[in-house]
Amino acid sequence: MFQINHIKNQKTNSNVLEISNAKNNSFAKISLNKGASIQELTIGNHSIIKEMKSIPYSKTYASSLLFPFANRIKNGTYNYKAEKFQLDINEIELHNAMHGLVYNKTFEVINENCDRNSASIKLVYIEKNLNKGFPYTYSFYVEYILTITALTINVEVENTSSKSFPFTIGWHPYFFSSNLENSKIIFDAKKKLKLDEKCITEKVINNIHSKGFTIKNIFLDDCYVLDDNKEVVFKTPYYKLTLNSSETDSYVQLYTPPYKNAIAIEPTTGVSDSFNNGIGLKELLPQSKYIINWNLKVESNSKK
Repeated sequence: MFQINHIKNQKTNSNVLEISNAKNNSFAKISLNKGASIQELTIGNHSIIKEMKSIPYSKTYASSLLFPFANRIKNGTYNYKAEKFQLDINEIELHNAMHGLVYNKTFEVINENCDRNSASIKLVYIEKNLNKGFPYTYSFYVEYILTITALTINVEVENTSSKSFPFTIGWHPYFFSSNLENSKIIFDAKKKLKLDEKCITEKVINNIHSKGFTIKNIFLDDCYVLDDNKEVVFKTPYYKLTLNSSETDSYVQLYTPPYKNAIAIEPTTGVSDSFNNGIGLKELLPQSKYIINWNLKVESNSKK
């Protein structure tokens, strides 16, 4: 039987939800005041996401939900409908706006349900204020559904303002492998993005590793244009993780942080500086909704 526990700690300003089942082979820790991000995740007795305690969340954006833009906006500036906007710069060293506006917001629980096979939690953040760089109101819903073999993330964005707005969306999880060097990333992508020294998209180029690669000791901070098969597989010596997106236009950002045995595998609907280059950029009309879901399935590796 799955259960959900609400845990608050005023000393550390922590407000989390913990989902677990009776056999303790599936577990998720969701931080409500860190943008409803999953800080820990165990599926089928495999530790998939570990809390990165040695690096602050403000540096990692670990498992954050990325909206209204994924990745970066160069210098935080963009034009939309003949008007120029300036976002806050939160990547100081490269002078970019990064990872959207909801990663540090506090979400509220609006529904939860548990049974023998799964647990689901639906959360919402309602933006009522007009950010100077993104002067629109919206409601951002996220539902997590955990089973003993999978995690499903359902996201719904509603434009509650009187004007349309541009957006991309993404998820920023860091997955753990006890043997990252011998783990593999498998996906179909004939194209990737060439980035400049500020990690801003310059152009689309051919991808020589179009079927994926073994990670070994390489440093990654790369974005790939996924082909028709939107599936990304992370194959470790102990488990196989399969990540799917419901979005037709899909990209994956890969990043290896200065943290042992972790890799960010980020599904997104756009790329860095999408508000300016238009790659993957979408528009949401007033009083309209956008829905996307990501599904993460975990299987034990037969070589374990």
